[in-house]
Amino acid sequence: MDIGDHVFPTEKYALTRQLLTRAHHISSDCFIRPQSASDKDILRIHAPEYIHKLKQGSLTLQEIARLEVPYSTDLMEAAWLCAGGTLISCRYALDDGISAHIGGGFHHAFPDHGEGFCVLNDVAIALAALLDESAISRPVVIDCDVHQGNGTAFIFQGNPDVFTFSIHQRDNYPFAKIPSDLDVELDDGTGDREYIRHLHRALDIITTAHQPDFALYIAGADPFYGDVLGGLALSLEGLEERDVSVFAYCRKHKIPCAVVLGGGYAASVETTAQIHCNTIKTACEASGGKPQ
Repeated sequence: MDIGDHVFPTEKYALTRQLLTRAHHISSDCFIRPQSASDKDILRIHAPEYIHKLKQGSLTLQEIARLEVPYSTDLMEAAWLCAGGTLISCRYALDDGISAHIGGGFHHAFPDHGEGFCVLNDVAIALAALLDESAISRPVVIDCDVHQGNGTAFIFQGNPDVFTFSIHQRDNYPFAKIPSDLDVELDDGTGDREYIRHLHRALDIITTAHQPDFALYIAGADPFYGDVLGGLALSLEGLEERDVSVFAYCRKHKIPCAVVLGGGYAASVETTAQIHCNTIKTACEASGGKPQ
């Protein structure tokens, strides 16, 4: 998918896979090629009128501007494929304990529109499908992207079955935030130690408030101190400690965990890919096996 000269580096996905195979010697049989999500799965979350516009290419100029990425049939194919990837990753997590999707985390998409580079809310689509199948009953969204997950918060607002948690930079996009079940808003420049302290406290709150039986972890690379669209100050080591903390929490409470990548806009796309690769490598180590 080519979206031209854009701050969103779509090439990071291929680079992440290349790093996993070359630097960490993960063989091709560890990767599962997903199918596109079905319209049935997508329509559990998104309005029929919006899906029709996406398929027909009839979004208004205002709707495309809100999306902040240029419309194309390739973009639509990628959005449907990413939603399918997150869903299959969740299914593997139920079987294997941990599974990682090299993609996903498009948490700004609302039922009737996309925004902030997000066309479809793959997180909500996957959880709604598993809930409908009674495969899970009390999932939690652990959103560690630098930006608040406003679309996911809106979709599950008032739903007692789904607990939404977002730890993010307060003074950053989206500026009109939708309250999650638990939001931790961080000051500009927050570094490793304070971030991890807030994260541990929030995970304890989630256990008490919800007792989840499934976790969907949005492991954004954009809390990194060198991120162009972020204003937090986590080091590579801090991001790894964040990942270790989430996986240790899930392991301690015997919660299957599916990982999606979320955002990442470092000045070097190779740095973003390395952060994503580190997350998946950490997931692998936490599972005691190879990442799916």
